[in-house]
Amino acid sequence: MSPRAFVIGWPIAHSRSPLIHTYWLRQLGLAGSYERIPVAPPDLSAFLANLEESGFVGGNVTLPHKEKAFAACAVASPVAQRLKAVNTLWIEDGKLFGDNTDVAGFLASLDEDIPGWDKSVHKAVVLGAGGAARGIVFGLISRGIAGIVIVNRTRARGEDLQRQFPEAAIELADYAALPEVLEEADLLVNTSSLGMVGQPPLEIDLAPLPSGAIVADIVYAPLETALLRQAAARGLRTSGGLGMLLHQAAPGFARWFGKVPQVTAELRALVAADIADKC
Repeated sequence: MSPRAFVIGWPIAHSRSPLIHTYWLRQLGLAGSYERIPVAPPDLSAFLANLEESGFVGGNVTLPHKEKAFAACAVASPVAQRLKAVNTLWIEDGKLFGDNTDVAGFLASLDEDIPGWDKSVHKAVVLGAGGAARGIVFGLISRGIAGIVIVNRTRARGEDLQRQFPEAAIELADYAALPEVLEEADLLVNTSSLGMVGQPPLEIDLAPLPSGAIVADIVYAPLETALLRQAAARGLRTSGGLGMLLHQAAPGFARWFGKVPQVTAELRALVAADIADKC
């Protein structure tokens, strides 16, 4: 029987994962399928308990299931254990394994867009303090970024991040202090949903950023957010969310289907066209 994989979430109709994985299956000439499955929160435990019986080799997990799926795993990767969340599942020796590839996806995207970026970044400013920020902060720490400033409207969530990463020099700031914070930033990352299609805009002035700074936005719909447009207008280096979306998908595909896929220009164009068509 051909391997079957999935993406689950609630809602899930917006997911581009089937487009990405179906492209790789065709490109590599592999038998298999990848399905989009809506799973309501009360149904998650039963769905995960019956994966093998349902014929699935594994799949992806998106909001709001990442933390509960982590709790259901018999074995979790070191990254998933640190973040207490998974986005990639697979069955091994009859057990449910989990990993969090969002960190690797973010870093791979930055590496592709701005090679050597981590050699010039000493202070990073992270907008947001939710689950996405947790992964981004962990990724920055893993690359040796010594100074990280969390800017969030709710200070308590920023304090949670400080406690989770006691080994890092994480500072907290509110949006009123952002102009001063940006003056010393080498990297600005938006991990919030602000600026996403259907969400409020992200209204900040990038004028205080140094001329050599990098601006990254994990939002991929729209493909170029207002934040990235403003950064590009200033001549700053930028990295959008599409690369992270594509690169985080590759490790799961390799586990389920047995071959390591490539993030090609053709795949980028395919997914970008789909996003642009629906924005």
